[in-house]
Amino acid sequence: MGFIYLIGAIASELFGSSMLKVNATSTSRLPILGVAFGYVTAFYLLSLALFTIPLSFAYAFWSGVGTALTAVIGFVVFREPISRQKIAGIGLVIIGLVLMKV
Repeated sequence: MGFIYLIGAIASELFGSSMLKVNATSTSRLPILGVAFGYVTAFYLLSLALFTIPLSFAYAFWSGVGTALTAVIGFVVFREPISRQKIAGIGLVIIGLVLMKV
């Protein structure tokens, strides 16, 4: 069940981060509610995941996967440029997470 909470925490963090970008490019201030909802939900679900997953792995997984997927969302949804260096960085994050789990 812990991994379900962890995946939910990542999804919530991705939503909150995406709303940060929407808020920055919008004349409306309504997206800030999405930011607050996303981050509050993410931290709540992360705290539930910590009942069954060690902090060292859960936090690394949450932040690493969240960072990598935020970069992908920036590229796909918001048309932000992506370089070979960014792609290599995402790859290194994934390698690091695999090494932590082994």
